[in-house]
Formats: sequence, structure tokens, C-alpha cells
Amino acid sequence: MSEEARLDLGRRDRLGMVEAVWGEHKSADQITAVMLGLHQAGELALVTRVSLEKAAAVQRQLADHVGSDGTVLPPLHHPLARCLTWPSLPATNPAFGRVAVLSGGSSDLAVAAEARLALACHGVASDLVLDVGVAGLHRLLGQLEGLRRARVLIACAGMEGALPTVLAGLLPQPVIGVPVAVGYGVSAGGQAALMGMLASCAPGLTVVNIDNGYGAAMAALRILQLGPTA
Repeated sequence: MSEEARLDLGRRDRLGMVEAVWGEHKSADQITAVMLGLHQAGELALVTRVSLEKAAAVQRQLADHVGSDGTVLPPLHHPLARCLTWPSLPATNPAFGRVAVLSGGSSDLAVAAEARLALACHGVASDLVLDVGVAGLHRLLGQLEGLRRARVLIACAGMEGALPTVLAGLLPQPVIGVPVAVGYGVSAGGQAALMGMLASCAPGLTVVNIDNGYGAAMAALRILQLGPTA
């Protein structure tokens, strides 16, 4: 059986999404081969959950690769988002409008950064709204007017995960909750936040898996691809 990756080069045509590659359990050699295959097919490569050491190894292996336009540009590592992209990200498409990515605290920032980068890979502009957790509710209330201008809201929260519920009770846009593996013992690696969001009494709240910033971004993209709101 071949060990070569079978790339999904038709995902953009089917779903309007680039293929994302899970990098945490792949070697640097495997990631290099996948990124090179995507690049040679003229597709943007997005690899998630890549450590600094593994990213540096991939960059070394692809440092001298010459693109179809004659340029030499190694993959870019986004350390906060823990992702690799190659080549440059597309320009922002104003037809999508903007997505607001919120975090309860700075401990949620890596997951929020992954969501923002995944959106940027598809030309979607986003705004980051930090430290608006419900422990200081006034901080969130002060952002509501600006948040009304976003088409979709992505809320990343650990601890008890209340932020998406509060947002979905205050604003009419689609709200996508991302439970984050942050919190003391009973938080159980994001399980408490996940259960809290799933049990939310705010109607219409969408919830993705723990730490799944990429999945939240793709849920937002599916909504945005329906076209502008009336």
C-alpha cells in the first residue's frame, strides 16, 4: 500500500474550502511532501497544529523551492496559530463582510488565532476582540455596538464556556462557540465548556469541538458563502 498522501484537490470546487492538513501527528517529511503536492497543484497549503521545531524543519526542506512564477518563498509559520501556510494568503474578499472572533481571555488566543488564519486563507476578513469573558461582563457590553457590524461571531471560551451563550442572547447574528481546554480541575480539558455550550439556553447557538478554531472558521465560511444578508 502506498504511503503517499491522497490530496483532496477538489475540495475548493465542492465546498469552497482549501484542504487543511492536520500536522500534529505527521513528521516534518510528511508535511513537506503534502505541502509540496498542494503547491504544485496550484493550491494554497494550510497545515494546522505545527510546533516551532517541526515548522523550522519543513521550512528548511522547502527553502530553495522555486515557484511557478520564479519566486523562492518558503512556507510561513504562524506561531500563535500553530499553523503553516504556503504560498501567500489571498487578498480579502469584501463580499464576505467581516467575522468577529472573540476570546474570553488571553489563554484562548491560540484557538482564536487558528480561526482567524483559517478565515484569512479563504479571503475572509476578521476582527479580534480580546478579554471579553463574562467575569467582567461590562467589557463585553462595551463591544456590542461594534459587534453588530460583523456577519458571524466566533466565541472562544474556556472555564465554564458562558461567553457564546451570552452573545447568542444579545445579538442576532450566527454565533459559533468554541470550547477551549483552559480551566481548573473540573474544567476537564475543555469538557465543562463544551457541555455548557451544548446545554445553552440561547437558541441557535452552534458549537464545534474543543479547541477547534479551524472548524469554527469553516462553519462561518459556509454561512458567508450563502451570500449577503437581506
